[in-house]
Amino acid sequence: MTLVENALLATAGAFVITSLVAVYRIVDGPTMPDRVIAINVIGSNVVIVIALLAAAIGEAGALDIALVYALLNFLLSIAISKFSVERGGVL
Repeated sequence: MTLVENALLATAGAFVITSLVAVYRIVDGPTMPDRVIAINVIGSNVVIVIALLAAAIGEAGALDIALVYALLNFLLSIAISKFSVERGGVL
C-alpha cells in the first residue's frame, strides 16, 4: 500500500472514532436537538468514510453509494426534526 492509501485509511479511521464519540451524545444527550445533531454527524461521517475508502481502494462506484447515503441522511434529518417539532420535543 502506498502512503496516500494509508493516509486515507487512517483518516477514515479517525472519522469512525469521531462517530463513536457522537454515539455517546445520542445516548446521553440532554435534549432532542442534541440527539438529532449527533445522528446527522454520524450520517455525515459515514458518507465521508465511504468516500475515503472509495478513494483508497480506487473504486469509483462507491462514490455513488456515498452520494445516495448523503441524500438519505439529509431526508432523515428533516424527518426527525419535523417529528420532534410536531411532538413538542424542541425546547
